[in-house]
Amino acid sequence: MTVRQEAFLDQVKERGRYDTMGEAERAARVVLALLGAHLVGEVRARLAARLPEGYALILLNPLQSAEPLPPERFVRATAAWIEGATEKTAAWDVGAVLSTVADAAGDDLLKEVLLQLPAGYDLLFGRPQLT
Repeated sequence: MTVRQEAFLDQVKERGRYDTMGEAERAARVVLALLGAHLVGEVRARLAARLPEGYALILLNPLQSAEPLPPERFVRATAAWIEGATEKTAAWDVGAVLSTVADAAGDDLLKEVLLQLPAGYDLLFGRPQLT
């Protein structure tokens, strides 16, 4: 079942403790674009189907990544895409968005997503040792 965009953003805003919906929206767009570059095939399509339409399109038309980034570099890349971000604030952004994505995905699909990612992403999704 797809999550409504408003509900999805509300969760990101709450988890990220953002002052505005715009901040939550920006974090969601950047993190999902980077995540989409790391996922392929049916797993990416099934995850997109559980996200609000606008975010599903971002996941399906990602930034291109030459190779899957380890978690630390994923956070660094997020910081580079968000104006004024530091690695610390980017780690917060990634956690807020990916934990919300994990809730939308459910454990079974999330396990499949994590199989496509380098080790350590379970922590970014807020689901240690799910793999």
